[in-house]
Amino acid sequence: MLNLKGERIYLRAIEPNDLDFLYQLENDTGIWEISGTIAPYAKHILELYLENAYKDIYEAKQLRLCICDIEDNVIGLVDLFDFDPANRKVGLGIIVSEKKKRNKGIGAEALDLVCSYAFSALHVHQIYANVLDDNEASKHLFKKLGFDAVGIKKDWIFTNGNFKNEILYQKINN
Repeated sequence: MLNLKGERIYLRAIEPNDLDFLYQLENDTGIWEISGTIAPYAKHILELYLENAYKDIYEAKQLRLCICDIEDNVIGLVDLFDFDPANRKVGLGIIVSEKKKRNKGIGAEALDLVCSYAFSALHVHQIYANVLDDNEASKHLFKKLGFDAVGIKKDWIFTNGNFKNEILYQKINN
């Protein structure tokens, strides 16, 4: 049986009552460079997104899950995106929104759960992640979970007047 529950967190589908959390997160300019956001989101647009969040990953090509602590607080999001069942691959992104909860193993636990889900339920052969070269915490996290750095996309992200490299990480299910 598939389990989306760890020791300290669990993953669940995003719900309409997560609107305020999503609004705050999507409009946090401090994370725009990793999310590719260039303009604020209106609550109305996010409401429309939540109305369609029920769509199957095979239809929507993405799945967003809330990372919740054992007290049922939403503390982050994990996204599967660009799902490609023909080539059996999917992209992966994560954000732990509360800074005090970072670097405590929560991200590792969430990624371990979602990778298990992707490999066993979606039958993907590989999962990939894009990490900015200066994001040491994320680089460490993906390496710790068995992802290999397989390439560098030079000058990939333009932010604050400078270009940044992005590293492509990949985990193959053998």
